[in-house]
Formats: sequence, C-alpha cells, structure tokens
Amino acid sequence: MNFTEYMKRAISNADAFKFTAKPNPVVGALLIKEGNIISHGEHEIFGSYHAEINAIERAKKNLGSTFKSFDELTLVCTLEPCSHQGKTGPCVDAIIKAGIKNVIIGSKDPNPLVSGKGIKKLVANGISVEFGICANEVKEQNKYFFFKHENKKPYITVKVAMSADGMSHKKSGERTIITSSASREDVQIVRAEYDAILTGGNTLFADNPRMNARVNFPVNQAKKILLSKKNYISRDFKFFKEADVEILKERDIHKIVSHVQRSSINSILVEAGPKLVNAFLISGLIDELIIYKSPNHLGDNGVSWFDKETAVENFGFTLESTYKIESDTKYIYKKC
Repeated sequence: MNFTEYMKRAISNADAFKFTAKPNPVVGALLIKEGNIISHGEHEIFGSYHAEINAIERAKKNLGSTFKSFDELTLVCTLEPCSHQGKTGPCVDAIIKAGIKNVIIGSKDPNPLVSGKGIKKLVANGISVEFGICANEVKEQNKYFFFKHENKKPYITVKVAMSADGMSHKKSGERTIITSSASREDVQIVRAEYDAILTGGNTLFADNPRMNARVNFPVNQAKKILLSKKNYISRDFKFFKEADVEILKERDIHKIVSHVQRSSINSILVEAGPKLVNAFLISGLIDELIIYKSPNHLGDNGVSWFDKETAVENFGFTLESTYKIESDTKYIYKKC
C-alpha cells in the first residue's frame, strides 16, 4: 500500500492547529484498514493529548463494527511518537497498549529526548515501523521546531516598521505610526506564528504596546520577554495584560538567547527600537528580518534604524520576497 497520500492527508489535517499547538510541533495521525480511514487525530492544543492518542480514542468508537481489533489497523503519523513523559503520557505506550502492529512515520523527531527512541521502543515491542515518508513536508510544517533542535538556538526574526527614508520614529520620542492599518493587521498574523515576542524597556515606556496577536482565529498567544534593568515596572502597561511575561535584566544577547534555548520556545519575534534591534544584528543571531516600509518620510525629525555599519546586507542577509500591502511594501530578508 502506498502511504504517501495518507501522510499528506495527515499533514493537511494537522495544519489546522498550527496556531494552537505551539510551541509544540503540529502532528497528524490516521488509523487505516485496507485503504479506508477508520479515524484521525491531531495535536490540537498545547498541553492536550497528542495526535496518536486522539486517533486511537476516536477509533474505539468504531471497535466491533468497522474493525474487530487494533492489530488490523495501520497507524500513519507525521512525526515520530513521543517516548517520554511530558504534559501527557508517552504516545508509544498508548500505541503498544492498543495493540497496533504497523506504524508509518513521516519524520523522526529532532528533539534529542525523543529522536529514534520512540521508533526503537515500538520495534522492541514487535511493531513494524516504516519512516521517512514526506519527511521534508513534515519538517517544513514544523520549521521552527526542527530549526531549534538542529541549530541549538531558537529561530529569531526581527520585525521593523520603517519610513521611506529609513527612520524608526520621531526624535521627540512621541509614538510614531509609520505604516498603514493593513500592514499593522498583517503584523498580527506574523505574531501568531511565533512562540515568544521580545522587546525592550524603551519601547515599553515610549509606546505602551500590547504586542499580542489580535486575529480572528484561535491562537496560543506568544510568551512575552521584556529586557529591562529597572527594579520596578508597573503592571499597568498593556504589555502585561493577560500575558505570560518574563523580565530579563541580562544585556548580553547571546546569554539571553541561550536562556530562551533552554525553554520550550522554538521561535522569537523581536519587536523593539533601533538600539536593541542593532544589538541583535551585531550578535549575528538573527535568522530573518521583516521590514514594513511606508512611502512617507520623516526627514530630519526622524531616528534612523540602521547606519552604514549596520546595513542589513553587511550581515549576510538576502532579500527573499517583497509584497505590496496597500501603499506599503513588506520585505523579507533571510540569512544566507
């Protein structure tokens, strides 16, 4: 039996939960008998049951009708079943207990807690395992998760809003709206994709930003990270409302990223002023840069984002794509 189409179906099913399963990877699973899908399961919400367990529980409703025993079924799952105790029990134990005898896996899990261990335990319990079907598609679907474990650092994107003459804000320090409402709506979707949003104290005090994803679909809101050396910061700022916020006094960018690396966070969106953005650029740790550029000028009243020494091209970035958003242009640069 060719399982490629079933794997693609499981990948497609999982995609519906990419905003609610994070920072976990999205995973899809199918239970199949003689070419017929008996049940499906996805990892829907962070902290809830994984895809394999959801598929098994759904299939139990048909036990005795469409199939007599789980050993008649083949499990197709996009990512290697977990073998460790996390927020829920190990999926391999549920598979073994159910009596499933054939498992088809899209990709091995890059997480060293899991990688290869789930497959090894299944095989040790007499289960036939095949893996590597649509592995690249699974990796792309969970690009931040794979990136972190393969590169030993979270994926870091910097987002800036820029005037036509490269300015960030007015020298007076007052809050300056640079881009169109359509661009600001696009930013909401970008925020929804990330596990953490990081900013600095200067941005907090100058703009009083919310920095949450204000979207019309369910989303597991990003954790917020504030870099500030102040001993006291009022929790009346919008940034703290209904949010998981961590305040770090550390100034060394590498140490900050190492700290985040040890958590479950796979991706960080940096939204800050020129000083902190340039510090991240100089650190060499940025993987992607998103610039929303307005056709309007700030002129001599503006504060520049970059200078000759910190021009984007100096740090190994290449322009990957451009999009028009009303009168603005969105530029996406990625590290070569």
